[in-house]
Amino acid sequence: MTDLSPKKLLHSKWTALAPRDREKHFLVVAVEHDPLDAQRVTTITLEAVLSRRHYTLPWRALADAAHWQRGWR
Repeated sequence: MTDLSPKKLLHSKWTALAPRDREKHFLVVAVEHDPLDAQRVTTITLEAVLSRRHYTLPWRALADAAHWQRGWR
């Protein structure tokens, strides 16, 4: 995915292509920046819409089209 922009991550919606525990739809609820470079995003926190559980992962993991798709499908 070439159009994945760190500036548009917060509150974006994502669909897991291999859902676990019926968690398929996620919302980005937090974006963490590098303490030495405020422009550099390091991690994101996803919230599962169904269970409200939070998962933290490297923001570039969302670029893996085999696991994530932008929007809710």
